Amino acid sequence: MFTGIVEELGTVAELTMLPEAARLTVRGQTVMADITPGDSVAVNGVCLTVVDVADGVFSAEVMKETLDRSSLGGLGPGDPVNLERAATLATRLGGHLVQGHVDGVGTVLSRRAGEHWELVTISLPPDLARYVVEKGSIAVDGISLTVTAVTELDFSISLIPTTLRLTTLGQRATGDLVNLEVDVIAKYVEKLVNRA
Repeated sequence: MFTGIVEELGTVAELTMLPEAARLTVRGQTVMADITPGDSVAVNGVCLTVVDVADGVFSAEVMKETLDRSSLGGLGPGDPVNLERAATLATRLGGHLVQGHVDGVGTVLSRRAGEHWELVTISLPPDLARYVVEKGSIAVDGISLTVTAVTELDFSISLIPTTLRLTTLGQRATGDLVNLEVDVIAKYVEKLVNRA
């Protein structure tokens, strides 16, 4: 479980494609302080299990299901990635409950800069639209954000300078893909209501 509060921007050291899988190696500083093999780290919002730690990098194996549902397969050496270690019972929940189980991929449709913020509009896969509400939470590349507007086709978020500076969203351009995770509580409520 994560909170959607990115701890640092890491850098992809290597992505090795394997038959129906990949091995992703990431360079970081903050997250490297205490991770060991078996720990969970969110990379652009995708929960990955650390399989190896050495010399300022960690490696994780990415299965086909994850490659199919996320943008991780498009990463290359030098690409920045949002990193967050798994939450503990002592962690402040500054964002919202984020599982690291990406529901789909959206495309950055537009960016509009304001004096103190930037409005970003992202496409919304049709099967996820029912879970996204204005003023609700959504994770974009693992960042806990508040939805400022939503339609059946897209949603908007407003980003403060700190988010733009400390996460990948400051560098995402129109046409770039981003990982989306909707609020898990909405999915459970829907299932329970539909069973009644």
